Amino acid sequence: MIRCLAVDDEAYAVKIIADYISKVPFLTLVGTTTSAIEALSLVQQGGVDLVFLDIQMPDLTGIQFLKLCGSKCKVILTTAYPEYALEGYEHDVIDYLLKPIPFDRFLKAAQKAYNQLQPAVAATPPLLNQVPAIAAPAPEADYMFIKGDSKNKFLKVSYDDVLYIEGLKNYVSVFTPGQRMVTYQTLRDLEEQLPKPPFFRVHKSYIVSIDQIRMIDGHTIYIQDQAIPIGETYRDEFYKLIREE
Repeated sequence: MIRCLAVDDEAYAVKIIADYISKVPFLTLVGTTTSAIEALSLVQQGGVDLVFLDIQMPDLTGIQFLKLCGSKCKVILTTAYPEYALEGYEHDVIDYLLKPIPFDRFLKAAQKAYNQLQPAVAATPPLLNQVPAIAAPAPEADYMFIKGDSKNKFLKVSYDDVLYIEGLKNYVSVFTPGQRMVTYQTLRDLEEQLPKPPFFRVHKSYIVSIDQIRMIDGHTIYIQDQAIPIGETYRDEFYKLIREE
């Protein structure tokens, strides 16, 4: 098993990485932290093989972390800023993931880490019991950030406010009461970030919040005045879900 530490100053971003790690059989999460300084201390004490590290961190940037960390562990960088990729690779990072990170891209990076680390990990006895009390897993965020209409603009959206989400090629529209927000992102990528429940994909073009459903009539969902079709591919799982609610 590859022992992983998730580091990001945003709690919601840590949660996403922690959730992704839990889905990969050869990765194990030994801790999370929102402090790069704390992460560096934990890595230097041993027991961490791989760090998923945000670049834009207060107090200590990801690049500074790499310079101080040396060969103590391997690093996969996570960031919304592609311009740091070259500098990251100069410090021998395994991979460079651009936010929002789709799970299939995360899995590809994890496989790279496995290919590089597994021989060393297999030869080393598990040290999980030697890892000091790493920061407790970040509390689950009740919001998300979506890209705005300019490079460094992000909109904070509470999950409770989301009615439904509609996808069109590489764009999605997030509908809240009285507002529609459009962001450059695929529906599939956004689906990976959303908590399930209350969110559920009911059609190739729609994700709905179960909490916001007003009525279901046949194969149509009604949220406020919007009629949303239930795609044939998603029907069995959707009806099973609502019967269990």
